[in-house]
Amino acid sequence: MLIFGFLAIMKQLYTLVFSLFISFGANAQAVLKNNAVYKIVYFRSADGKPKEDRNPTVVMASASQNLVSNTAILDRKAKYPYEQSIVTKPVQILFQVADLGIDKQIATADSLAIGKQTFELSNETKVILGYTCRKATTVVNSNKIDLWYTTEAGIKAAPTNLGQNLGLVLEQVRNGSSFVTATKIEEVKNSKLIDLQKISAKLTDALTYKDLLWKSRFTTLSVFNNETINFIDKPQSNDSVFRFAGGTVIARKVKFPELQSSPNVFVDLTEQSNGDAYDRTGSVFIIPTDKQISLMDALKNSVKDLPVYDNGNGKKYQGVVATANYNPVIELMRFFTPFGVGKYNNLKLKDKNWAEKVYYRQDVSELFPLVNGKEVWIAVFVGNYDKGGHKVSLNITLHNGGRQKEAKEVILPLFNSTNVLEMAGQEYATMFSSDKGLEVFFTLAKDLKDAKLRYITTGHGGWGNGDEFVPRKNTIWLDEKETFGFTPWRQDCGSYRLSNPASGNFETGLSSSDLSRSNWCPGTVTNPEWISLGDLKAGPHTIKVTIPMGKPEGSSSSAWNVSGVLLGVE
Repeated sequence: MLIFGFLAIMKQLYTLVFSLFISFGANAQAVLKNNAVYKIVYFRSADGKPKEDRNPTVVMASASQNLVSNTAILDRKAKYPYEQSIVTKPVQILFQVADLGIDKQIATADSLAIGKQTFELSNETKVILGYTCRKATTVVNSNKIDLWYTTEAGIKAAPTNLGQNLGLVLEQVRNGSSFVTATKIEEVKNSKLIDLQKISAKLTDALTYKDLLWKSRFTTLSVFNNETINFIDKPQSNDSVFRFAGGTVIARKVKFPELQSSPNVFVDLTEQSNGDAYDRTGSVFIIPTDKQISLMDALKNSVKDLPVYDNGNGKKYQGVVATANYNPVIELMRFFTPFGVGKYNNLKLKDKNWAEKVYYRQDVSELFPLVNGKEVWIAVFVGNYDKGGHKVSLNITLHNGGRQKEAKEVILPLFNSTNVLEMAGQEYATMFSSDKGLEVFFTLAKDLKDAKLRYITTGHGGWGNGDEFVPRKNTIWLDEKETFGFTPWRQDCGSYRLSNPASGNFETGLSSSDLSRSNWCPGTVTNPEWISLGDLKAGPHTIKVTIPMGKPEGSSSSAWNVSGVLLGVE
């Protein structure tokens, strides 16, 4: 809670800035001096071994017996953002302050956090830094926490907010294996005192503080915010968000920071119905512009601008495979809207509390080298013919500490049959009616080590006998040899019933959203398959996808949306 009524007390509170330290010997038991200030240094270990991060937790504490003294718990890792906790004694107000950058500080205060802690006290003892310590135990989030504390030092402090009232906590043990242990205590001389009231105007509630602190630890690229994806005659673009294909594709240029490391990168998408009640195919993708022709040409002009793939089945497929002068779109995330979440939540059922929106989140770290330091087109497609359509928001987050950077990573888009320009006349992916299926030719300039195909596949179309509801084997052929085969199938669709308020309900007692499908469910993401191709030699290669697609039945026909990106290291 906020503590604005303690201003009179806060005028007496201080943050400590130090210049000279006097060390105690490791085994020297002593009552710490009244009115002196001490620095206690703690290091972490697990199963008897030091943690890799050897930055200590540093606690500043006063042994003053006056009405007000304080304990400052400094940032455990000493990394940005720099965070400090201050516990006032004996009034037990917990202040938390974080510096998020130049002239940007956040703070919160809580008068209840310390006082409401409960412990089971034990008669067990052990000696740490020459002090006889007793054990106090508590449980936090199902974790057993043992605190070894002493009352002999005449000071109350701890390496975390736990146990501030017990005495001087010299060791904290989580689940019997993870330790935070004091290694030395030093008196601080010649300290300056700064009025803590300076943080009072910046106090916020604890939840907001935690949220701002959490978000400061990674980079967020806001791509779309509550944008409409619908079907209208003349979609309106603005300076930053462009609408194409009757409004069913939105696109925007995004500048990615240049990083020397390989971060963890996530795509975050939220969706809710703005009028469309049906489950629809969605895709978040990058539009490559590194060759003579790109999908941007078709978006601005016509699908006729795209190169045509012809496998001999009598149809022409625009913009599906890579050519010498064209790269297909690179799919970041394949997602599926549920039946009417949000807009149709008024369709009540007993014991069903509908979700307000659907949240999709996927790791796409492997594709970061493609966008590192570059400005690229990011787009979202939701296939629909509804004037209300769907509302979507999209963020991309970058988190330090990801996988190790490879020497020379290769990312080569090969094919994408998802007809993101469906509403502008792009052909459905029915090329699998031919034994030739979908085949792409590519040439490697250098040998490629540990090559993988990042492959996304979903089957669509028809009713009971359509490929949406019939398992079909997908086979990947590399240079005319079968490399991988599997049958993509999802049997967990019923898990997402609460995101599907407008789903049809059958006489069998099932909902349409319950039914198993060819690698997707209404309201879910379809994960990529990682298909190992081994080491590939420089020169020409072919990759082919074959699927025994079902035949059309009346006006109903099947289709398969597949996308493939080649990954490897030169």
